[in-house]
Amino acid sequence: MTMKILHWGMALILAATLSGCGYNDFQRLDEQSKSAWSEVLNQYQRRADLVPNLVATVKGEANFEQETLTRVIEARAKATSIQLTPQMLEDPQAMQRFQAAQGQLGSALSRLLVVSEQYPTLKANQAFGDLRVQLEGTENRITVARNRYIQSVQEYNVLARSFPSNLTAMVFGYHAKAGFTVADEAAISAPPKVDFGAK
Repeated sequence: MTMKILHWGMALILAATLSGCGYNDFQRLDEQSKSAWSEVLNQYQRRADLVPNLVATVKGEANFEQETLTRVIEARAKATSIQLTPQMLEDPQAMQRFQAAQGQLGSALSRLLVVSEQYPTLKANQAFGDLRVQLEGTENRITVARNRYIQSVQEYNVLARSFPSNLTAMVFGYHAKAGFTVADEAAISAPPKVDFGAK
């Protein structure tokens, strides 16, 4: 009987110690960052899914620049080939490759939309206009999802680096997560511009 009381007492002390040292916070913030990352991936996939319809609509324009279309198609293939799982989020190089591929697709799409301005019949095409609006909305969603992920990673990393929770991080192997980094910080707060005025 005394042994059971001793075990229960030790379990309560251990539970109190773990909750006081940030263990539960690590669990909560880790799940929060994984959920935020899933939403980032969801929005990037939404953008990638728009590309085939956008390309098909643009191909209907007789003399549209083939090089621009080829770049979009290649950038989409590269962006969708790089899968960054939540487990890989602690790898800064993997994150950098993923960001570079997504950036190339964003640039290729922006170029496609800029070039499309030179084709009045394409600008007047309802399907193209609808796709352009969907793409703009998706770019906004990507920005929101990315910012939520950045915030959740920041909270997690502060916990991982702060005392005494950094001791918990060392004991349980919680490492800081890689965040989004861009050369131009304004790119984080504003989506690529794809609004080209009136149709």
